[in-house]
Amino acid sequence: MSIVIRRVLYRGIQASSESPTRMTRFKLDAPRRVEVEFSDGSLFSLSAEFLRVHSPAADSKIRTVGGEKVIYGRRHVGIMSAELVGNYGIRISFDDLHRTGIYTWDYFYHLGTNKFTLMRNYIKTLKRHGLSRDPRVRKDIKT
Repeated sequence: MSIVIRRVLYRGIQASSESPTRMTRFKLDAPRRVEVEFSDGSLFSLSAEFLRVHSPAADSKIRTVGGEKVIYGRRHVGIMSAELVGNYGIRISFDDLHRTGIYTWDYFYHLGTNKFTLMRNYIKTLKRHGLSRDPRVRKDIKT
């Protein structure tokens, strides 16, 4: 059974037994971010854009540039909902209709502890390929 979490706290989330720490709190602050807290006292605020571009899903609308998979144009993406999946993760639905990634407790911890390095590397990758965090501007079709 899954539960949709909307702007509420969820306490006592269990991580896998080999996890160094367990998630103790999940807070969805839709549409912009989630906050996750762990038993070691770590508290992470993860933006919608950050979560979207680091989605664990295989089909995250990725563009392959020079053999490198790159998600771009997601600066303003929003989180629509978060759904508990079993005792191991959360499925986040984004307003760009992506919703197949399941973020495990361990993956949230990895994202939180490596947030600045991951985001810096993401921005460098975009620059290297001439891409932007901003969505493409659509040109009007004239008939």
